[in-house]
Amino acid sequence: MKRREFSLSAATAVAASALALPVATPALAQARQFKEGKDYKRLDKPVTPDAPAGKVDVIEFFWYSCPHCNAFEPVLESWIKAAPKDLSVRRMPVAFNASFVPQQKLYFTLEGMGKLDELHGKVFRAIHVEKLKLAKDDEILAWVTQQGVDAAKFKEVYGSFSVSNQVRRASQLQDAYGVEGVPSMGVAGKYYTDGTMAGSMQTVLQVVDHLAAVARKG
Repeated sequence: MKRREFSLSAATAVAASALALPVATPALAQARQFKEGKDYKRLDKPVTPDAPAGKVDVIEFFWYSCPHCNAFEPVLESWIKAAPKDLSVRRMPVAFNASFVPQQKLYFTLEGMGKLDELHGKVFRAIHVEKLKLAKDDEILAWVTQQGVDAAKFKEVYGSFSVSNQVRRASQLQDAYGVEGVPSMGVAGKYYTDGTMAGSMQTVLQVVDHLAAVARKG
C-alpha cells in the first residue's frame, strides 16, 4: 500500500494470491540475479543498524490497517521461523500521517508488556476480519481490555516516555529508509525493497535473502 493509498483496492486480491506461493529460501534468491535500482535501492546515507554484532538487521515496515500487510503477515512469520540464525528481524510500524500514531503506540505497548506474540496477529484479525477500526486511543484501550490485558498497566505504558521514544525512532527509520509504501523491508542499514520494486512480496523475501548474503560479505 502506497503512502497515499488508504483504501482497499482490487490489487489486494492480487497481492493475497501472490503471497500464497511457497516461502522464499536462499536457494531461490540465488537462482535470480537481483539488480540495484530495479529490485532494491541502496540508501544514499546508511543507517546505523540496531542489530547485535554479527547479526544482519532486517526491518519490516508495516501498518496494521493495511490489507497488504495483513496478507503478508503469515508469510513473513513463516519466513522468519525458517530464516538463518544471523538475521535479526523486527517489525516497525509506520506513520504516514498523525492518524497512524495510535497503532504505532499499540504495537510498542504490546511489545513492552510482553504481549506482542500473543496479540500481534489478533490485531490484524480484529481490523481485517472483525472490521474493528482500532484507530483511536479509546478504541484500542477497549479492545485490549477485552483481550484480558490489564487496562491500567496498558494505559501507563501506552502513554509512557519509552513508547514515545520508540514512536520517534520508528519515524526516523521510516524517513531514513525512504519508505513510500507498506509492507516494505530494510536490510543491514543499507538497502530498501518493496513489492513495487521487486514485483511481489514473495520476491521481496528473496531480495532480502540476497541482500543479507551481500551484507555478510561486508
